Amino acid sequence: MGPGGGRPYGERPNVVVVLTDQQRWDTTGAHGNPVGVTPVFDELARTGTHVEQAITPQPVCAPARSALQTGRWPTGTGVFRNGLALDHELPTLARSFADAGYVTGYIGKWHLAAEAAGHGPVPAEYRAGYQRWLASEVLEFTSDAYHTVVYDEAGEPVRLPGYRSDALIDAAVRFLADHHDRPFLLFLSLLEPHHQNATDDYPAPEGYAERYTGRWLPPDLAALGGSAPGGAPHRHLGGYLGQIKRVDEGVGRLRDTLRSLELTDSTVLAWTADHGSHFRTRNEEYKRSAHDASVRVPLALTGPGFSGGGLIRHPVSTVDLVPTLLDACGVPVPETVQGRSFLPLVGGGSDPGRPDEVFIQISESQVGRAVRTARWKYAVTAPDADGWHDASAARYVETELYDLAADPYELDNLAGLSSHREVAATLRHALLRWMARVGEETPVIDPAPPHGRPGRRAEPEVRQLPWKGVRFGHH
Repeated sequence: MGPGGGRPYGERPNVVVVLTDQQRWDTTGAHGNPVGVTPVFDELARTGTHVEQAITPQPVCAPARSALQTGRWPTGTGVFRNGLALDHELPTLARSFADAGYVTGYIGKWHLAAEAAGHGPVPAEYRAGYQRWLASEVLEFTSDAYHTVVYDEAGEPVRLPGYRSDALIDAAVRFLADHHDRPFLLFLSLLEPHHQNATDDYPAPEGYAERYTGRWLPPDLAALGGSAPGGAPHRHLGGYLGQIKRVDEGVGRLRDTLRSLELTDSTVLAWTADHGSHFRTRNEEYKRSAHDASVRVPLALTGPGFSGGGLIRHPVSTVDLVPTLLDACGVPVPETVQGRSFLPLVGGGSDPGRPDEVFIQISESQVGRAVRTARWKYAVTAPDADGWHDASAARYVETELYDLAADPYELDNLAGLSSHREVAATLRHALLRWMARVGEETPVIDPAPPHGRPGRRAEPEVRQLPWKGVRFGHH
């Protein structure tokens, strides 16, 4: 047996996780995107396992990342919003794999050390157990497209040459070459396709934005973009897709490296994102809403346990990725993990007892909660709470209800319609069960004010907070 119990040491797969930042699910061909941005992701989805409806537990950078390192909802990690540090006492993905004899490495953007790191070097005790380290706390502030500075295990700055995603993938290739002789976990956290904060644009490599400008606009952005607070999103789609194209090519190089090292069949490769982007069509920035544009992300896996796994249609939270990876490698899952392995769903399997809905927490723009099923989206907002200071609330009001079968881009808000009161009541009870399941106090949820027809206004009213302009668009 291996050092941590479970599967014997020599039979344990390696693991590589690729995390993009702010990537919508519908940028991939596997989800029907027509412009051919992601042939590598699409092959992973076609030949491996594709989670068709993957949902982030929180559409904000740090909270989503805390869940991806712990398998817990953000209110249970100490990171319910940006600017908070991950609870040091929690078992993590890296610690679990290290206890099982793996060498663990992290490359790229961290965003879980808060004030202890500033924008750059992360102290060792804030690295969640990763042994090899080449990262920056807030990479968007220590890099731009062609000037990437990260920090090594000693906290020293390292300048990586090349386009930013290429530079980080080059570092990942070196990690694979250096550590292929023993089981490894590599977590590669890219910044693309996040906007560059200082300029509020999407700096793709030369020629890449031009390939995609004007070629595709998602229906939600087409319908809502004309009144977007930050300007029409079609201006940014070319650069956004160009960044994703370059990342896709880089992941192809990672796969080539695994093949050349004869590790393809012994390595789990997972690609997902922390959250999506609604391009300022739902509020004053890019995410922090319950809409699929904010919360739905790509997720595909290949390798041992996942190759040939087909399509998972059941909605899955990315909080489930930690227990799934541990499960696939025969590594014990810590009792603190709140997520649920989706390995039983691979290959068309079933998972009796898995809830029909996934749970979503929202912070900063509002204190919000939502559940999403295969058909419905139901969201509530706390009218008296402060999204920066309050992790939860005692009272919420229904703000959104969408029929995703009829309205997949959530343009017709059904909250408050008498025709949908029963649906709303059923989802309200499901949401309350989820809140109790993750350790929240049971709140009061008031029904939406009644009205007579679907509303085209697809976002809740959000209070203007005095800090919003300072912190809101910066992470």
